[in-house]
Amino acid sequence: MELAMTPNTITSSSINSDIENHWETVYQKNAPDAVSWYCPHLETSLRFIEQATQGQDLSIIDVGGGQSTLVDDLLARGYQNVSVLDISKTAINRTQGRLSEAASKVKWFVADITQVILPENYYDIWHDRAVFHFLTTPEERAAYVKQVNLVTKLGGHVILSTFGLQGPEKCSGLEVVRYDVESLCEQFGEQFQLIESVTEIHQTPFGTTQQFLYCHFKVSLSPHSLFCTNIISQ
Repeated sequence: MELAMTPNTITSSSINSDIENHWETVYQKNAPDAVSWYCPHLETSLRFIEQATQGQDLSIIDVGGGQSTLVDDLLARGYQNVSVLDISKTAINRTQGRLSEAASKVKWFVADITQVILPENYYDIWHDRAVFHFLTTPEERAAYVKQVNLVTKLGGHVILSTFGLQGPEKCSGLEVVRYDVESLCEQFGEQFQLIESVTEIHQTPFGTTQQFLYCHFKVSLSPHSLFCTNIISQ
């Protein structure tokens, strides 16, 4: 039985129907812990978020949050201004059901991140462990970066995870783009100061592994060299 979506859910009318239908099928056919990217707790994401925040009232958006447990863990840690965006209504609906009454504390968006209208200069932290590596055209990536620039505050933080160079070439039947630190930095530009990067080997529910690259950026007014002024940990 499908639960009703919470009143604080915004559904965008600007969604690529082919992409939407693909992910609706994926989520409808699979249990939350039966997809390759499932992780009980996103410890690396949580570490980067806690390093970036000065208090629990800062605004955080989880892009491609789907059925991730990151929102559960953020609420449990006392964060009060959390948004979750995903293109799949099914994924958002299930996560709201899992959270029960706590879902009312979250802002929800059913939307395509490259097309949705979000509040400008609003978010202190932009988190994405799910979307960027699926953007296979320069136009899609440019629209994504434009969105990040538009809605993330100056001095805010961007925590981005993609498949690494040794990661899979496809995921859920779709082609992906794999990155190392330098190629990911090049996508975003010099105003994104690299604070830290780490490569993580994710253990899938199926007993296989996937390589993920995490990069933590700070949005800066001044350009920065990719490697001279930043801390890079591998």
